Amino acid sequence: MMKQIGEYLDTLKVGRKQVYRNLAMFPLLSSYRVAVEYVTLDEAIDGDLIEVAEVDEEGSVPELRVKNRHSAMVLIMDGEELVGAKQNRIVNTTILLPPKSTTVIPVSCVEQGRWHYEGRRFRSENRMLFHGLRAAKAGQVNENLRARGAYLADQGFLWEELSRKASRMKTYSPTGAMADIYEGKRGILSEYIEKFPAVSDQVGAIFMINGKVAGMDAFGRADTFEKVFSKLLDSYALDALDLYDENNDGRALKSSVTGFLKSVRSAEVHEHPSVGAGTDCRIESRSTAGFALALDGRVIHMSVFRKTINQRNNNTNSRMQRFSQRRENRLV
Repeated sequence: MMKQIGEYLDTLKVGRKQVYRNLAMFPLLSSYRVAVEYVTLDEAIDGDLIEVAEVDEEGSVPELRVKNRHSAMVLIMDGEELVGAKQNRIVNTTILLPPKSTTVIPVSCVEQGRWHYEGRRFRSENRMLFHGLRAAKAGQVNENLRARGAYLADQGFLWEELSRKASRMKTYSPTGAMADIYEGKRGILSEYIEKFPAVSDQVGAIFMINGKVAGMDAFGRADTFEKVFSKLLDSYALDALDLYDENNDGRALKSSVTGFLKSVRSAEVHEHPSVGAGTDCRIESRSTAGFALALDGRVIHMSVFRKTINQRNNNTNSRMQRFSQRRENRLV
């Protein structure tokens, strides 16, 4: 699969930089097209094609059950938020649900203070886990797949980081919901969103915050990127707003982007059975961590993040060590 991922990366061309305040986007352009037919999570829920619910009446924090009634596959993107039932969750990896199937998917909670039903079914929102926590989660899932063969994140870490984020951004939620952080900053986030239009043949993007590469998301079809672009942009804009420093004049250089792509290309790739259809390829180097979902040798979605200095230096799974580093576990 390393060869196929390399071939996909070879098709990507870096487009013209777009910048607003401390957030920059370099479009990734390609004529690459996967022939697989699927709909996105939002399309499936809006069309009543799938049903997302707790695994049973009692519920299980790290799992949800998804019934796909559709004759086509459904793409659920890593980090997308599912709202409702006993508590809001985010998805731990990108999943391609087979047609006419029922799948238990790995998730993490982003609403610590609620464990009671608000309706029986989940809905989707135009929102996903913000970049910094998504990056940390990717590293945790990589580590847990190596050690336990499970798509698990560190739930306690996620809750603590959500709380820190809310405190820094001066937002309040009675249930500790990530949704309230986004809604509390909706006005200024809209300013970021308006400044970044998608362009022709754009299959993905590399985002930079304060002049440093934060991460990339790219897809096997331009129309998929267009459908999820606003969610992705919002997730990076929230971190850009959190990390904004008017005295930081970090320039977003194309050379940094090409260097990042080079490090991704040289990273190790380890294959794992996907939760749904295809193969989940975990990508990791000293400076990057992420994954690619592939089906029949073609990339469906690829997501890779730049590691923080602490992530690079921390190669153990000790909770005590991670706790001492959390204050510094932001983009540096």
